[in-house]
Amino acid sequence: MKLSLRSPLPRTVVMLAVSAFFVAVGFGVMIPVLPIFAASFGVTNFLIGLVVSAFAGFRLATSPFVRRISDRIGHRRTIGVGMWIVGVSSALCGLAHSYWELLAWRAVGGVGSAMFTISATALLLASVGPELRGRASGLYQGGFLLGGMTGPAIGGLLAGVSLTAPFYFYAGTLVIAGTIAFTQLHDPPGMAEAAAVAPTKSLREVINDRRFQAACLLNFGTGWQSFGVRSALVPILIVTYLGQHPSWTGIAFAIAAVAQTLALQPAGRATDLIGRRPVMVTGAVLAAASTMATPFAPNLPVMVVLLCVYGVASAALGTAPTAALGDAAKDAGSQPVAIFSMIGDAGAIVGPLAAGLLADHLGMGAAFGVGAAILLAGAGLSWLIPARLDRRQPQEAM
Repeated sequence: MKLSLRSPLPRTVVMLAVSAFFVAVGFGVMIPVLPIFAASFGVTNFLIGLVVSAFAGFRLATSPFVRRISDRIGHRRTIGVGMWIVGVSSALCGLAHSYWELLAWRAVGGVGSAMFTISATALLLASVGPELRGRASGLYQGGFLLGGMTGPAIGGLLAGVSLTAPFYFYAGTLVIAGTIAFTQLHDPPGMAEAAAVAPTKSLREVINDRRFQAACLLNFGTGWQSFGVRSALVPILIVTYLGQHPSWTGIAFAIAAVAQTLALQPAGRATDLIGRRPVMVTGAVLAAASTMATPFAPNLPVMVVLLCVYGVASAALGTAPTAALGDAAKDAGSQPVAIFSMIGDAGAIVGPLAAGLLADHLGMGAAFGVGAAILLAGAGLSWLIPARLDRRQPQEAM
């Protein structure tokens, strides 16, 4: 059956986006209070940071096993169970009576996060044909982005009630998201039977595919830059170098998030209409250019403009690489999706540490420049994707 770019997205994709919104709202609620709650146990700054890293670390460690779980019980159940695991672990974090209890339950949450993140991406890609992957990825990323914009504001209000209230709120949003997964998501027909059959494309073929290589490198660069340099150092630039009140950091990020949200659907449509390669190259170059200019911003308005440019670039890098991943990984099972997710997590884990070290020893320019170099390398690799492999026109849904 031929589908056009105007074809409606499947209900499963819409419900995945709704679930993503609730997950991101809850996660955003935790941002203002998690370090403070950890500090209330009288621990060092290193141990406070360990609470944040434990979630990402266990998520990374669990990722290789998610494929077996989803093949056995299906993506829908894996998503639902993963969300409920994170929800229950969040509530238990709020009930923790010691730092080590808090650390343990945060680590358990990382296990659940790996389950629903990888399975949700696999289900998203399996639910649409190649001609709709860009739009579907854009809608899914939009759910996360809108939730991420809303969550910190709610978290700040809940923190005024108590330090543990955001943990219980997060648990509630994850229960809602998990319930949506169990009741509204559906594995595509034949998925269970397909899981029992060996993939027709080997993992080696996927790894050697230029589309997969470029998508993974850009995912690593996005994790490095967004969660490392951008989150860790931009607030320092705004407050210390530009002499602004800390509240302007939140305002600047909020404006950039609006720019990113507005760019998501156009980026998705461009990905489906003109191909993955041009959107990946353009997004990576824009992200690298805005990144390199950021530490030299002379004032706050210029900083906000640069953050908005990065937000638009992030919209492209949140849609096109995922679509390229789906193209390359077709008929190869869900293991390539797990690898893609793990590489992004690795960037998010290493990025903050490397950015801090580079800023301390070589200056802000070096800290931002390394991330920009990774993105430019991703642009170069994307440019090498053969034209015959780059989806450019609506094609037969398979």
